[in-house]
Amino acid sequence: MQKEQEYIDALYRRVDELRGVTADSVRDAITPVGTGQQALLERDLLVVERSGLLAALNAVEGSLCFGRIDLKGDEDQDGDQELGVAHHIGRIGIRADDSERTPMLIDWRAPVARPFYLATGHTPMGLRRRRHLTFDGRTVTELHDEILDLDDSERTGYEDPTGDAVLLAALNSARTGRMGDIVQTIQAEQDRIIRHPHPGVLVVEGGPGTGKTAVALHRAAFLLYEQRELLAKRAVLIVGPNPAFLRYISEVLPGLGETGVLLSTVGELFPGVYATLKDTPGAAVVKGSEAMAESLAMAIEDRQRLPEPGAPLIIPHDDGDLILDWEIAYEARQAARDTKLPHNLARPHFAFRVLDALTEQLTERIGADPYGGPNFLGPDDIAQLSKGVASSADVHAAIGELWPELTPQGFVADYLAEPTHLSAEDADAIRSERPAMGEWTVGDVPLLDEAAELLGYDDSAERAAAEAARQERIAYAQGVLDLSRGSETYEFEDEDESEVLAAHDIVDADRVAGWYEEEDHRSAAERAAADRTWAFGHIIVDEAQELSPMAWRLLMRRSPTRSMTLVGDPAQTSEEGGVGAWADILAPYVEDRFEHTRLGVNYRTPSEIMDVAAAVLRGVYPGYEPPSSVRSTGERPWVLRADDVVEAAAKAAVERVPEEGRLAVIAPRRLCEALAARLPGVEAGGEPDLTRHLVLLDPRQAKGLEFDRVIVVEPGEFGVSDLYVALTRATQDLGVVHAGSLPRALASGLAGACS
Repeated sequence: MQKEQEYIDALYRRVDELRGVTADSVRDAITPVGTGQQALLERDLLVVERSGLLAALNAVEGSLCFGRIDLKGDEDQDGDQELGVAHHIGRIGIRADDSERTPMLIDWRAPVARPFYLATGHTPMGLRRRRHLTFDGRTVTELHDEILDLDDSERTGYEDPTGDAVLLAALNSARTGRMGDIVQTIQAEQDRIIRHPHPGVLVVEGGPGTGKTAVALHRAAFLLYEQRELLAKRAVLIVGPNPAFLRYISEVLPGLGETGVLLSTVGELFPGVYATLKDTPGAAVVKGSEAMAESLAMAIEDRQRLPEPGAPLIIPHDDGDLILDWEIAYEARQAARDTKLPHNLARPHFAFRVLDALTEQLTERIGADPYGGPNFLGPDDIAQLSKGVASSADVHAAIGELWPELTPQGFVADYLAEPTHLSAEDADAIRSERPAMGEWTVGDVPLLDEAAELLGYDDSAERAAAEAARQERIAYAQGVLDLSRGSETYEFEDEDESEVLAAHDIVDADRVAGWYEEEDHRSAAERAAADRTWAFGHIIVDEAQELSPMAWRLLMRRSPTRSMTLVGDPAQTSEEGGVGAWADILAPYVEDRFEHTRLGVNYRTPSEIMDVAAAVLRGVYPGYEPPSSVRSTGERPWVLRADDVVEAAAKAAVERVPEEGRLAVIAPRRLCEALAARLPGVEAGGEPDLTRHLVLLDPRQAKGLEFDRVIVVEPGEFGVSDLYVALTRATQDLGVVHAGSLPRALASGLAGACS
C-alpha cells in the first residue's frame, strides 16, 4: 500500500506541474520559438494541445489512476523468473516529462492496457498480476489483486479470490443521479465492442442492465483516442431519447478526458429549434412515416404555381402592362425543375426565364415595325429594357407569387395546418392538438430538416457580401505593402545571386488580408451544433429502436460515411413511430452491410427483479430469454394493493427514500400531478432532476436510467414495453402499488417471486 501511495504522490506531483504550465494565461506562458507567422502558428497549436490537457486533467481529478498490470519477466540463467515491467492504467496518459517516452500512466485505450480487461488465468496475455486501486481523493484506500500467472508463488496479501470484488462493489454502490464511467470494470464482452474495428454501422443490442449505453460512450472515447485528428475536426454526435437522459450521461465522457462531443436529442438537431413537446400517438406515427418525405416534396411542388389558363397575371409597367401567362410560366417552371436543384436554388432559374420572356414581350411591342419590317431596337436598347424589367418591384412580386422563396419553418407550419397528399385520416391526426404558434414537437424536427433539404438555402447574397469584405481587406493590405516598398530588404550572401527583395516580394496582399480574418475559436462540436449540414465523424444513437423513419433520414444526412454505433433493444420499443427492427432501420441506407453484436449479461438488475420483468415479456413473446443477472440481492419484489393508489404510493415512497442513493416513482402521466402534490420536493411536468433522492417519472422518461429503488404505480395502465422498462430500472428494490387489476403476466411473475 505504501509503495502504491508513493507512486500516486509522484503522479499527482506531475499533474500539478502540468497544471502550472497550462493554467490561466497559457498563451502568454508559451514563448514562440523564433519569430514570424510560422512560430506563432506553432505556438497556437501547442496552446490548443496544452489547453485540452488541462481540461482533461480537471475532468479526471478524482479518479485519475485505477489499476496496474504486472508483466511476466524473462527467465535468468539459473531458470528463475525475473520480475517484469509494471504499468499503471488510468483515464488519460501522462508522461514523466515532455522528453520521456515511457509514460507514468497508461491511457486505458492504449493497446498495452488491453490485457487489464481481457486477461484471465486461462489466457493471462503475459500478465503476472492485475491490480485494482481504490481511492479517497488522492489517497489509496484499497488494493485488489488477481493472480493470473498460476505458477507465480509471490503473494501481496491483497489477493481477491474471485476477482469480482471491484465489479460487485460498483454494482451495489448507491446511485448518484448521474451515470458513472465503467472504465475500471469493463468486462471482456464489453471491451471487444468498445474496440471493435468495424468502420461502418455497428449495432449493439442488449436487454436492460447490460451496459449498452456505457459501452457506447466508452466506444466514443476510444474512437476519439484512435482517430484523434479526424474526430477533432468532424466531432462525435451522441443522440439520446430525452434531455433528462442526456444530463444523466453528461459526465461520463468528461470523466474519461473527452470534452469535444455534442450531446443532443432529435428535437435539438435543427439549429434554432429546441423541441421537447410530444405529439399524440396518432400524429407521431404519421409524422414519422417514410411517406412524409414524399408528401412534403409534393407540397413544395404545389407552391410552384402557374396562372390559370386564360387568366394571366397583369403586371403594370411604364411602357405598358406586361402579360405573364400560363405558357411563359410553364416553360420557366420546367426549365427550373430540370436543373434538379432544391426549390429556393432553382428559383433564380425560374425568375431569369420569366424576365427574358417579359423583356422579349416588351421588345416586340415597342420595336415592332408597323409595316412588317424588322425590329428597329438595337442591343443597347434591348439591354436597357431588360434592366427596367429586372428592376421592377411588380415583376418580382409576380414571380414571388408563382415561385415563392420559402423557409423550412414557414413552409412546415403552413403544411401542418393544412396537410396535403395524405389520407383524410392521417391529415386529421396531424392537425389534432397542434401546439401554439412558434412551438414545435420532437416529431416536427425531422420534417423541418427534410424541408430544409428540399428547399435549399440560397446564400449567394451572403457570399457576395463576404467576398466584398475580403476584397476590402485585400485593398487595405495592398496599401500597407505599398507603403513598405523599399523599407525592408533582404539580400543573398552570394553576390552572384544577390537581389534585393522587399516585403511585397515575400507575401502578397491576399495572404496579408487572411491574417486579419476573424478566427473561429469554437470547438468542432459547437460549430456542428449551429450547422445543419455538418457531417459528423461518428454518430452514436442510444435507444435507436425508438426513432422513426423520418428521424433516421435526418441522422443519415449527418453521417455520409455511415460511421455509427447504434445501441438499443427492440423488446423495449415503446414510441409509436419507432422502427424497432435493425434490418428495417438500416436497409434503406446500408442494406445488410452492418455488424450486429449482443450483450448478454445484466449487471444492473438483480435476478429476483429480472425474473418478474421477463415474465411480462414472455406473456407476449413466449420464447423470450432475458440477459442473465450477475447478482442476487435476496430481496424479492413487493406488492401493495390500495383503494387510494396515489396516497398509498406516496406514503410508500416517503418511507423508503434512501439516505444515499435514489428512489424513483414511475407512474402513468395522468397520476403524476396528484403524486407530485404528495411527494416532498417533487414537481409534475418538465424534465426531472435526477440528482434528487426522490424522483417522479412516467415510463418514457425512465428509459436508459437506473435507481436504487423503484415503485411502479398502476402497471395495468402501461403498455408491455413501457412496463418492461419500468420494472427493470431498480438495482436493489422493486415495489408495485396498484388499485386496478394487474396484467396477468405481471401477476404471475410477482406470485412466483413472492412464493
